[in-house]
Amino acid sequence: MTVKSCDANQSKNDLLTRAFQDFDQAATILQQSYEALTARLQQMDLELAQTNESLRETLRQTEAMRAHVTAVLESLDTGVIVADQQDMVERCNHSAERLLGVAQASLQGRRAADILRELRRDHGDYPVLLPNGRAIVLTQTDMTDEAGALIGRLVLIHDVTRVRQLESRLQRRNRLEAMGQMVGSIAHEIRNPLGSVELFASLLRRDLREQPHLRVYAEHISVAVQSMDRLLANLLSYTKPDCSKVDWHGVEALLDEVLTMAAHAIAPGSVEVRRILHPNVTHIWCDEGKMKQVLLNLVLNAVQAMPSGGVLTVAVDLPHVRWDETPAVSITVSDTGVGIPQDLQGRIFDPFFTTKDHGTGLGLAIVHALVEAHQGRIDVESRPGQGTSFLMTLPHGPRSEASHSEGALVPFKRFEKSGERWEVIEKENEA
Repeated sequence: MTVKSCDANQSKNDLLTRAFQDFDQAATILQQSYEALTARLQQMDLELAQTNESLRETLRQTEAMRAHVTAVLESLDTGVIVADQQDMVERCNHSAERLLGVAQASLQGRRAADILRELRRDHGDYPVLLPNGRAIVLTQTDMTDEAGALIGRLVLIHDVTRVRQLESRLQRRNRLEAMGQMVGSIAHEIRNPLGSVELFASLLRRDLREQPHLRVYAEHISVAVQSMDRLLANLLSYTKPDCSKVDWHGVEALLDEVLTMAAHAIAPGSVEVRRILHPNVTHIWCDEGKMKQVLLNLVLNAVQAMPSGGVLTVAVDLPHVRWDETPAVSITVSDTGVGIPQDLQGRIFDPFFTTKDHGTGLGLAIVHALVEAHQGRIDVESRPGQGTSFLMTLPHGPRSEASHSEGALVPFKRFEKSGERWEVIEKENEA
């Protein structure tokens, strides 16, 4: 082998060695880059997982907040309608459906302004009387974002039916108290000279004993005076109801006496009398004489409302709610008669108001006064052509001794099963 040939081989070896060295160096760089890329990918995967978990947590919190807001909205007695920036209803709660008497589906997608216009109200706080008898107040306000830009409208629907009823009752009570004071004073002033007229009429009857054609005039005077005296007695009973002789009285015996006294007004076989008594209410706390007067008046009114016959129901029960921190008992007198027109129902307890051809208009006014004197309340529900129900709610025991009285020991619950309620149905001629 020549020297030249050896040099050529050496050059090839050097070149190959450098090539391997360059390859090794490039492979090392590539390995380092791969490892750096893998580490970066792992870091990105970790960051992505953390971001995803954070997003999932935010989503869970958002859903929880949405559920909480929905629960709050649905639990409100106030109706809520939410409209978007275009004034289109996005959502409303159950109270809004209940107060307006429409389903949520029929409200969504409608313009809030159209809904308010149907209620004849466009802006501000206004009372609205709905066809179902409820009184509501609408409050509306614009919703804005942090920058003050309009993003929607919020309409609140407040049920003020109970408030209006209480206001009406308070006004009525104040009005009737003033009237009662005036009537009481007038009744006392009239009753004194009326006694003198009755006395002189009785003297005339005695002196005209031998002159019957003249004596009859004195008798007419006495009858008229006695009628006027009864009217004055009713006026005084209304203005100053006295229920001081309260005690425990048996419910069944009380109803028996009232129905017996009312039997003369019931045509045989025309009216079916039903008594529905709660098994745990055997006695009620009342002034027996005054409660008989109340029940007799209500029973006679019920009978007169059924000239063609029907069903008279007297029910004694325990109501769902307590009466002013003490147990309560309810007595309902119902009929299937002609009913009372809606526009007259708010006046039937007013003195001197009557729809009868012959009547003083004091019957139900006295009933109302006597029930209130028992620290109770009386309400009426009536549908023309279907009948009327008068519901009395009375404290079931003396206020200061409710926890010690026999009747107040009755468990405060409502019986629903037929086996826990007994009912007596009797015809008038069997009463």
